[in-house]
Amino acid sequence: MIRAATVHDVPEIHAMIRELAAYEKAAEQARATEDQLRAALFGEHPAASVLVAEDDATGDVVGFALWFPRFSTWTGTRGMHLEDLYVRPRTRGAGHGKALLAELAAICRDHGFERFEWVVLDWNEPAIAFYESLGAELLKEWTVCRLTGGALERLAARAPRSAETAR
Repeated sequence: MIRAATVHDVPEIHAMIRELAAYEKAAEQARATEDQLRAALFGEHPAASVLVAEDDATGDVVGFALWFPRFSTWTGTRGMHLEDLYVRPRTRGAGHGKALLAELAAICRDHGFERFEWVVLDWNEPAIAFYESLGAELLKEWTVCRLTGGALERLAARAPRSAETAR
């Protein structure tokens, strides 16, 4: 079963984020706390939405998908960015990942989102094969860019701030 996450799911979502980070060989980078997730996902201004997959037999939460809207200047429409998709290893192959992605695609359709996008690590061949089997196109000509830490601070220090942009 796929359903919208509730605030009561935060401990399981947090645990799965940690599991995903370990799988992606980046456990030290997953620093979000349960309190941060609770505020970001269920606070006054939610930053993202989450679906969870439950095992039909046990009712256990076995996967999640965290997404948020984005906007394309080219199409003039909103789209969806999938930040994380994770299904616990012991339940993979039972259709939970496909069900999560199908529900996200239905949300896109229902909201008029023309694009549904996410990133995948180039070494994650099982995930790439899975996504391609669903018809996903891998955009090899695009490269993700990221600023963090000192580089982000150095660039921010160069900003010509005004009262209007400093909010």
